[in-house]
Amino acid sequence: MDGQRDERHDDADDRDDPVTGDDQPRPTGWWVGAAGPLRRLGLIVAVLAVALAGAVLGVLAGGQVSTDIGPFRANLSISPARDGGTTVDIPPLGALLLDSHDGPTHLTVRLGALDQGRTEALIDDPASISRASQSAVEDVRSGVMRLGLRTLGASVLVTLILAGLIFRDARRTAWAGGLALLVTASSLGTAAATVRPQAIEEPRYEGLLVNAPAIVGDARRIANDYTKYAEQLQRLVGNVSQLYTTVSALPLLEPTPGTTRVLHVSDMHLNPTGWQLIRTVVEQFGIDVVIDTGDITDWGSEPEASFVASIGLLKKPYVFIRGNHDSGKTAAAVARQPNAIVLNNTTTTVAGLTIAGIGDPRFTPDKNTSPAGSGLTQQVADQVIGAGNQLAATVRSSPRPVNIALVHDPASAGPLAGTCPLVLAGHTHARQVTKLPQAPGQQPTALMVEGSTGGAGLRGLEGEKPTPLSMSVLYFDQQKLLQAYDTITVGGTGQAQVNLERRLVENPTAGVPATPTPTPSGGVPATPTPTPTG
Repeated sequence: MDGQRDERHDDADDRDDPVTGDDQPRPTGWWVGAAGPLRRLGLIVAVLAVALAGAVLGVLAGGQVSTDIGPFRANLSISPARDGGTTVDIPPLGALLLDSHDGPTHLTVRLGALDQGRTEALIDDPASISRASQSAVEDVRSGVMRLGLRTLGASVLVTLILAGLIFRDARRTAWAGGLALLVTASSLGTAAATVRPQAIEEPRYEGLLVNAPAIVGDARRIANDYTKYAEQLQRLVGNVSQLYTTVSALPLLEPTPGTTRVLHVSDMHLNPTGWQLIRTVVEQFGIDVVIDTGDITDWGSEPEASFVASIGLLKKPYVFIRGNHDSGKTAAAVARQPNAIVLNNTTTTVAGLTIAGIGDPRFTPDKNTSPAGSGLTQQVADQVIGAGNQLAATVRSSPRPVNIALVHDPASAGPLAGTCPLVLAGHTHARQVTKLPQAPGQQPTALMVEGSTGGAGLRGLEGEKPTPLSMSVLYFDQQKLLQAYDTITVGGTGQAQVNLERRLVENPTAGVPATPTPTPSGGVPATPTPTPTG
């Protein structure tokens, strides 16, 4: 009996600890009261540390998913943070920071490049932009749900692997995995429970948006206007059909078989609506060549380069020069399109027209090349007029007479007076037709400045009246002289008016009314006010 009692006592002493899992005889002696709890506490701390480390590593390694938000491919990711919140990273504009929820998790939404297939689908069916805007919230919600589940799974899996390698004990590994699940789920639950939808009304901008104070200062109104823009897009593009009706009522231009039709566009500024209008005009007017005088993008970044993919859909020669918002990467992306020709102080002959062009010498986001921004300071005047002088030398040395010269800023056009009959430009977002001052004996040179084919992009939403979308169709006779032009204007955001006006050039050799132009160092004149022609 006594032996049995002693055995039971020994068995009780040898039983496993529920936390440590020890299967060893317990020590005896006066130090047991101190060493036992300390060892147990150390093991508990070790399990907690492994669980936390595994949870953090799991979140960093697996807490990200890719999802479609409209035409964008977006990446959603979660990272540990003290204060929570959301960052919407919008290359190249910068980042939008929202106080959307409390910590300890931070959500980052990074918008990637436009998906070419979905972008083309939007161009083919403009009404789908409205549907895409309505489904965007559901796209984000679905992406966040998948992100949460993926984060939980990654957190537990990494913790189990880490604990198994460290402890080599199933019980302690299970404890660590359970704690990691609890910590991660609690963190995500805290974020979900403290979501503040109204945070979108109080955003904070960082990055390049600091250089756009008009956008930063009135972001909420612009966002609201842009929502209206999406809602009105179907009506706006639908009313392009009015353009066909308008054309039928115009005085007929009886073009000879040798007539060449050129579509002049400029300053798209990333507005996909412009592509739909361009395609409509190219198809309906039988355009032979499209000329783009720059600013097809806003910041010239790599993600924006995908915007130019629609050039290939036009199936017509596309002659392009860089604007001050286009980078070398932008020009390279355009040049990769099978029908595109990029001019930079060079000439080309397309559809019988010899065209010379030069890119803008500035790149506005780079303050080394454009230290004074877009204002007409003396330094900027020297830059843009210098570009005009370079192109004028190229035109004069061309083995074939140049029919059209292309510059982005009309301030570059002055040196081209007398070198060719027509100069096309953009930059000002306002259509103007003028005559360059000519010296005695020189041929007259007309300057045609196009408005913004993209309605000036996002900045076009800032004013009381949105910037209209504009382009022009130029008709050249067999001698490659301009005989007529159509000005096409589609009302900006919230408007559905389409206007087309045809102007006949009764005497192409007479030119148009003169206007002053900027001069090089020695004084910067006031910004000229050209006189439109009739």
